[in-house]
Amino acid sequence: SARVVVTMGMPAFFYRLWYLGHGIAGMRRNILNFVGISPVRETLLGLVETASDAKRGRWLAAMDAMGRKAA
Repeated sequence: SARVVVTMGMPAFFYRLWYLGHGIAGMRRNILNFVGISPVRETLLGLVETASDAKRGRWLAAMDAMGRKAA
């Protein structure tokens, strides 16, 4: 299994709405699934440039918890 974490300058919901997640879908289909990695989960973190230190800390804690859970 895999988790793809994407950080971006635009809001994550806008990326999903406007671009339909094509970049992540392409990575999933053409790389990860091709070599047999499944399931592939995704986490999108948007507006990272304007995020406060507290919000970044929460994101890091969430990623740490996901990593510990998967291990």
